[in-house]
Amino acid sequence: MTEYPKDPMMLMSWVNMKLRDFYPSLEALCEDLEIDRKDIEDSLNSAGFEYNSELNKFW
Repeated sequence: MTEYPKDPMMLMSWVNMKLRDFYPSLEALCEDLEIDRKDIEDSLNSAGFEYNSELNKFW
């Protein structure tokens, strides 16, 4: 399992960079890095960010 930033702002930046540069979807990122998608989405949703699958990023 990959360690990732716990601060929502840093997490958003980290996830979006990974999505932009390496992964076609949030599902692919979570599967490859063995990260619980719900944990990522819950953390970012609580900070007001939402995943847009068409744009493949949180905003």
